Amino acid sequence: MDYGFALALGGAAIATFLAGTGSAIGVGIAGRSATGVLSEKPERYGQLLLLVVLPGTQGLYGFAMAFVVLYKLNIFGGEIATISVTNGYQIFVACLPVAIAGLLSAIHQGKVCAAGVLMTAKRPEMAFKAGVVYAVMVELYALLGLVITFFILWFAIQWS
Repeated sequence: MDYGFALALGGAAIATFLAGTGSAIGVGIAGRSATGVLSEKPERYGQLLLLVVLPGTQGLYGFAMAFVVLYKLNIFGGEIATISVTNGYQIFVACLPVAIAGLLSAIHQGKVCAAGVLMTAKRPEMAFKAGVVYAVMVELYALLGLVITFFILWFAIQWS
């Protein structure tokens, strides 16, 4: 395996690892709040589920971009692409927006969702109006990282 190919795989791995780590932390933060509320108000489960699951989407974004890298490297069939060291660095750097935006936005989205969970305990009618809407505002930045990574990988890099 050449160095350029290893760098490209490293980019795919870092996109998955950082965005997935952020999602795990974010879901954990929201989940801890939800279990506390559900211990006293189990009827709120349906309202709280979305708030707990929402920070998990960033991990999916990182996974999707890693899949794009693996697809472009032709890992899934045929002859594996030959990647120069320069292309390897380009691919690695292209994966950073989704990785870093996913890591940070998932953690902060988990905190926003935890606050939404606590608000839902006292004001269930506000669960969607404020809890989910505020959490989706944080999600926007993970989406921007996803879009930038996708555009760079698909259109800006001359694959060998």
